[in-house]
Order: sequence, then C-alpha cells, then structure tokens
Amino acid sequence: MTNTRFEDAAPMGNELMPYDLAHLETYLRLLDAAGDATASWEEVVAVLFGLDAALEPERARRVHDSHLARARWMSSEGYRQLAALQQSPPRTAMKAKGPADRNPVGRE
Repeated sequence: MTNTRFEDAAPMGNELMPYDLAHLETYLRLLDAAGDATASWEEVVAVLFGLDAALEPERARRVHDSHLARARWMSSEGYRQLAALQQSPPRTAMKAKGPADRNPVGRE
C-alpha cells in the first residue's frame, strides 16, 4: 500500500493537479498492473490502496477505476504539463492537501 493519502475519486478534467503530482507513483503502478494479465483489479486495489473489494466493492471499484482513468490521462495528455513544469522556473512547492486543494498546478 502506498503511504500517500488518496481520495475515492481521482481528479477529472484536462489540467494537472497537485493531487496528480502526489500520486505519480500510484499512477505508474496502476498502469503497470493494467498491463499484467495476471493481476485482478481486486488485488491491485488491495495492494495500492489498502481496500478490500469483498468488504467495500463499490468504493474499491470507484477508487480503482477513477485512478486508472487518471493514470491513462496522465500517460496520454498530462505528461506534457508535467514536462512543462520541469522546464519552468522553480515555484513554491505545491502539495495536495485534500478535496479543497483542487486548483491546477501553477495556478493560484
């Protein structure tokens, strides 16, 4: 299980969010697991999020599916914004603080 706190639903939309930066490793692990035909979504959600799909099937599925969708967005679109951050001058570090901290990265 990752040590990073997670929401039940990953961000949506077309802008990189502080939450995304805090969950890059989780997104990569989800993409890796999605490519592994032997890993079930139930196993993945247990390992990455510490959720038992047998006890909370709807929540576990929502967490898994929304984060996998965001991981796929990051790999097809969001990485460009991430790369642009690497090329811009350093800014004050932004960390995901929770649902209220849903402003795009680099915008205040």
